Amino acid sequence: MNWFERGWYGEHQGTLWLWPLSLLYRLISCLRRVAYQQGWLKSHQVAVPVLVVGNISVGGTGKTPMTLYLCQQLQQAGLKVGIVSRGYGAKISSPVRVLPEHSPADVGDEPYLLARRSGCPVVVCPDRVAAAEFLLAQQPLDLIISDDGLQHYRLQRDIELVLVDGQRGVGNGLLLPAGPLREAVARLKTVDAVVINSATGPSQLSLPADLPCYAMRLQPTAPVPLTASGVWTEQAVTLVAAIGNPERFAMTVQAMGIAVKAKTFFPDHFAFTPDSLAAVSGPVLMTEKDAVKCRTFAKADWFYLPVQAELEPQSGSPAFMPWLLQHLQPRS
Repeated sequence: MNWFERGWYGEHQGTLWLWPLSLLYRLISCLRRVAYQQGWLKSHQVAVPVLVVGNISVGGTGKTPMTLYLCQQLQQAGLKVGIVSRGYGAKISSPVRVLPEHSPADVGDEPYLLARRSGCPVVVCPDRVAAAEFLLAQQPLDLIISDDGLQHYRLQRDIELVLVDGQRGVGNGLLLPAGPLREAVARLKTVDAVVINSATGPSQLSLPADLPCYAMRLQPTAPVPLTASGVWTEQAVTLVAAIGNPERFAMTVQAMGIAVKAKTFFPDHFAFTPDSLAAVSGPVLMTEKDAVKCRTFAKADWFYLPVQAELEPQSGSPAFMPWLLQHLQPRS
C-alpha cells in the first residue's frame, strides 16, 4: 500500500486532515449526479439495455472477473453481449475495437484481457456513449456491459451492479482524498445489487433489506505458464502483482497451499518492462491481468493464476442469474 491507502484503511490517520477536500469532492459528486438526474446535463440512452459493473471506491474490487462471469452466463443464456470500457492508461480519444493485434498498452490491460477471455466484442473509449454507439454500429447485440462505468452518467443504464472489497470494505468511509471512496456509501442504497468480493468478516455496510446482495468468491485453478516451454510444478514462488488489492491475490495463493518466498507489488495498471522485473527471482506467479502485459518478455519459470468468479446469494436474496435475466428488459 502507498501512504494514502494506509491512511484510508486504518494503518494511520494521516489522511484525515484532508477531510475538507473530501467534503468538496462529495459536494461535486452529488451535484454532478443530480445534474444528470434532473436533465441539466444530458445523458444518452442506446438501443439495447446497459448493465454497469462498477464500484464506489478506488482500487480493485474484482470488476474484471465479475464481468467475465457475466459474459459467460449471459452468453449461455443465448444473449449477444458487448463490452465498453474506458481503456485506462491507453492514449485513446475515439472508439477503438480491441483486436488480437493490439497490445495492453494500446487499449488498456483490463479491456485486452476481457477481449481475450470473454468471447465478446470490446470497445474502449473514455466516452462510453461513443463506445456503445460504435459497438452497436458494428454488430447486433442484446446487451452492453459497461466496465467500471458507475460514475459515467452520460451513458444511461438499466442495471447497476456494484462490487465491494470484502476484506478492505469502504475503509474510513470518507471520499477522496481523505478516504478511498468515489461516491458516498449511501449510493449503495440506490443501486440494483451489491456483490461483496472475498468477504472474510462481518460487513461494514448497512444495506436495505430488500437490496439483492451476493458474495463473490474467486476460485483459482492451477498456475499456467506464460511461455510454451514452461511447466508448473509445486514450488515456492515470488508473487508479482499490479492490481488494486495485491494482498487479496497473496491470500488466494497461500490458501492454495503454494509457498510464497517473496512479494513484489507495483501500482495498479503498472506498465511492466523487462527492466522492471529484472531483479525479481523466479519462479514468478502473477495475476492474469498482469500476465497479458508480460508475455512478450516472459521467462520459462513465469506463471499466472487464472480465477473464476462464483456467486452466492446472501440474506435471502434470489439466485443471481434468474434475478438478472428477469430485470433485463429489451428496448421496446
